[in-house]
Amino acid sequence: MPGASARRSPPELDRWLGLPDASGGETRAAATAVLLDEFPATAHCGWPPSTRTLAAMRVAVCQLNSRDDREANLAAAETLIERAAGAGADLVLLPEYVDYLGPGAGMPAPESAAGRVGGFFAAAARRLGIWLIAGSFHEAGPDPDRTWNTTLVFDRSGTLAASYRKIHLYDVEIPGRVSYRESATVAPGEQPVVVDVEGLRVGLSICYDLRFPELYRQLATVGAAHLLVVPAAFMMHTGRDHWEVLLRARAIENQCFVAAAGQTGDHEPGRTCYGRSMVIDPWGTVLSQVPDGPGLAVTDIDLSCLDRIRAELPSLANRRL
Repeated sequence: MPGASARRSPPELDRWLGLPDASGGETRAAATAVLLDEFPATAHCGWPPSTRTLAAMRVAVCQLNSRDDREANLAAAETLIERAAGAGADLVLLPEYVDYLGPGAGMPAPESAAGRVGGFFAAAARRLGIWLIAGSFHEAGPDPDRTWNTTLVFDRSGTLAASYRKIHLYDVEIPGRVSYRESATVAPGEQPVVVDVEGLRVGLSICYDLRFPELYRQLATVGAAHLLVVPAAFMMHTGRDHWEVLLRARAIENQCFVAAAGQTGDHEPGRTCYGRSMVIDPWGTVLSQVPDGPGLAVTDIDLSCLDRIRAELPSLANRRL
């Protein structure tokens, strides 16, 4: 990382928030996604309250049962997005693999962010006037054998404000019991990403990333995140014991809100997802949770709560490593 060890003043930070987009073109106006290796190093107190004017935001987490019919999956997602917008949500989060979750042989051809899936969610965000984090989809990858597992973030005008490719992939080999290599069909991303949503700084992650606390610490300190989002398709057998525990841990240790949207129920043979989408405050309290089955929960995020917790229990400021 480029590096200054002292905390930067708000004007300097604002200039970093005006970084050009990935093509080297115009600066983003409504929202700026920042790759964390482009961020200046900061002092131990990693968040800048003086750069934020937002007091609260209404966030919706949507829980789906995506299967092997992409058009049906998009229609089901649209229904929940519309319900969330009708409930006054400013920011809507969908689950991992919202486009397709079924046998690989039947998966539609992977596409770019400008393809059918990206265009569908851009149009929904624009029509409803909301910020939309479209879970993740199968993005055309670096070679014919692998896709990227990619989150797209659209602003209220339907403009692509950020994208994030899942970094951590699930590879496990237990002789005689299980053999699974996600990396055989998915290419890993390389960069943590934070996006500014009208003053709310949102750190992006996907599913298995949840087990790697070092990612979230970067999002909270270097990236100055207030909200960490986790679109997921967490399996039932691990979700029962680990899902809520890990989400609450990420919220407590990073003193951030966490919003997690999961797939639920049966998908392809042998795959059942846990669901239990939820929103958690920086104290680790579950503010809302979706019960079993498709549905949504809408929660108001109060950023004065975040500031108060960080002031009264300054663990981020007190860290030494």
